[in-house]
Amino acid sequence: MTNTTDKSPQKFSYYAIAGNIGAGKSSLTSLLVRHFNWKAYYELVENNPYLSDFYEDMRRWSFNLQIYFLSSRFKNQKQFVTTGKSFIQDRTIYEDVEIFAKNLYQMGLMSKRDYENYNNLFHEMVDFLTPPDLLIYLRAEVPTLVRQIQLRGRDYESTIRIEYLERLNLLYEEWIDHYPYEKLIVETDHLDFVNNKEDLGKIIEMVEQRRFGLFSCV
Repeated sequence: MTNTTDKSPQKFSYYAIAGNIGAGKSSLTSLLVRHFNWKAYYELVENNPYLSDFYEDMRRWSFNLQIYFLSSRFKNQKQFVTTGKSFIQDRTIYEDVEIFAKNLYQMGLMSKRDYENYNNLFHEMVDFLTPPDLLIYLRAEVPTLVRQIQLRGRDYESTIRIEYLERLNLLYEEWIDHYPYEKLIVETDHLDFVNNKEDLGKIIEMVEQRRFGLFSCV
């Protein structure tokens, strides 16, 4: 497969990949970067100072973790919109707010005071944010997520409960159903875009259709 350089005469484009834990966001980000010659911005998990503590004690560390993600993604977005180059982001700031923080609050793992504080902070930031030109949502059922989480073998993810993934999936479906901007939904349960070039080609073709405005998916 040959690389395709983005030669659009228009301004840079902002793409983003959304999806639950284990959906394959980072893997697909890397593959699309290689194909389209975009710049990538990954969700940094290896050096996250709260993530392992969070999975051990969600109630204690939920607010700290969400504030860390919120500030990191806001900082990153301010940086990459100044590059003038097309880029793709592994997970969006909107997922932090609409999925993860909301779920923690609903589960009683984040207090009402902290949740309201967190939301107020996000709404102060939102006027400075640019939504993606295309959001690629990787939809996967929980068995697929569990299998892929086990395959990558991160120690801190070994304590993730099925119920937690199920709740996140429900919130993702609610969010994507009302997401107001351009979106592409990819059903991944029967795709292996990492190891199967044909499956990857299907996703690349769908992305290209959206890039050139052949179909609208709002």
